[in-house]
Amino acid sequence: MGGGGQQTESSEPAKGDRGGPGGGRGGSAVYTWEEVQKHCHRSDQWLVIDRKVYNITQWAKRHPGGIRVISHFAGEDATEAFSAFHPDANFVRKFLKPLLIGELAPTEPSQDQGKNTALVQDFRALRHRVESEGLLRSRPLFFSLYLGHILLLEALALGLLWVWGSSWSLTLLCSLMLATSQAQASWLQHDFGHLSVCKKSSWNHVLQKFVIGHLKGASANWWNHRHFQHHAKPNVFSKDPDVNSLHVFVLGDKQPVEYGIKKLKYMPYHHQHQYFFLSKFLNTFHGFLYRITSTSIEQVKDRPLYVIPIISFCVSVGPPLLIPVFLESHWFVWVTQMNHLPMEMDHERQQDWLTMQLSATCNIEQSTFNDWFSGHLNFQIEHHLFPTMPRHNYHLVAPLVRALCEKHGVPYQVKTLQKGITDVVGSLKKSGDLWLDAYLHK
Repeated sequence: MGGGGQQTESSEPAKGDRGGPGGGRGGSAVYTWEEVQKHCHRSDQWLVIDRKVYNITQWAKRHPGGIRVISHFAGEDATEAFSAFHPDANFVRKFLKPLLIGELAPTEPSQDQGKNTALVQDFRALRHRVESEGLLRSRPLFFSLYLGHILLLEALALGLLWVWGSSWSLTLLCSLMLATSQAQASWLQHDFGHLSVCKKSSWNHVLQKFVIGHLKGASANWWNHRHFQHHAKPNVFSKDPDVNSLHVFVLGDKQPVEYGIKKLKYMPYHHQHQYFFLSKFLNTFHGFLYRITSTSIEQVKDRPLYVIPIISFCVSVGPPLLIPVFLESHWFVWVTQMNHLPMEMDHERQQDWLTMQLSATCNIEQSTFNDWFSGHLNFQIEHHLFPTMPRHNYHLVAPLVRALCEKHGVPYQVKTLQKGITDVVGSLKKSGDLWLDAYLHK
């Protein structure tokens, strides 16, 4: 097809088909990947889903998941990401129809950037099997009991303080109970945020705001805005906000060398594996202040009105609340970082969905304790491949994912809980040493 953007001989290009800012209707044009890949800028964005080409330039601003998460796939094939993020694909396709401007030419492959076609097709077959076996359907009783044990811990802690007072021993016991309920609430709101519990998205949104807004005093919109980007492009610099460390840390193998060559020294990075522990203490105060103050209008809108008297209560008994916040902060950080921080980090490489997710994630061994302790995020690989899958089905799909990875030679890493935690510190030390070597010698 040559330079791309060529039409079939039997059809005339519809007005706007060639990618005007507002998108086009009709979809009579055919395009090559070379043409599609040119439209990857904020003011000009195309993407491909199931070989159909869409102009999302204006729609991206209204995208419910946020402008950034959809823009991360501009100029690329977004088929796997589209399927992963949308439980009801047929409903969402209604919004795609006005954005359709054409399709890939018959001579063009379905995958861009020279991706492994066999791997992509096998993963799509796996997803079809997962859907047909009902592994994307949740068990309401599981999540009801899960929410019940969180509320029970909260009630017991407050009841103990109400009846027997706030002695130091009782305060420590209640702090442990509250830290546990807060950590488990983090995992539960995560389930609702991924639309993996209720059939209707609106129910998931309401319950997520109840758990994260009422039980934790945080913002659902803020969490969704950041977390969906993380899932779309995990461990990709400039696209995954979780690896945007604001110059406090250098991560992976490439960023430290880049900083070192440029002689950037915002922090003594060769000691980052040590001041990482200090940062957890700072996180404690940040988390405490976050819970008792509204740091933006967006967060105020997210929080129900009945949080206001709770905020007043928190201010009056602030110091004892630092203990559960401290414990929960460490709990949350270690669980969320042990699956990603030691893994590969790089700039955008346009990998296929499975390879991209597996290079940035690892699993922690399954056990009853590990499942509960991590909110089933010890199955991080399966969660990233199928983010809308209810967590109680991860262990069912894990053998299928492992078999697919073995077939195509994709590393599937499983660690012990202890090794996952120690690898966090080890990876920080390795990155700091790489920075120091580049800073001094390159």
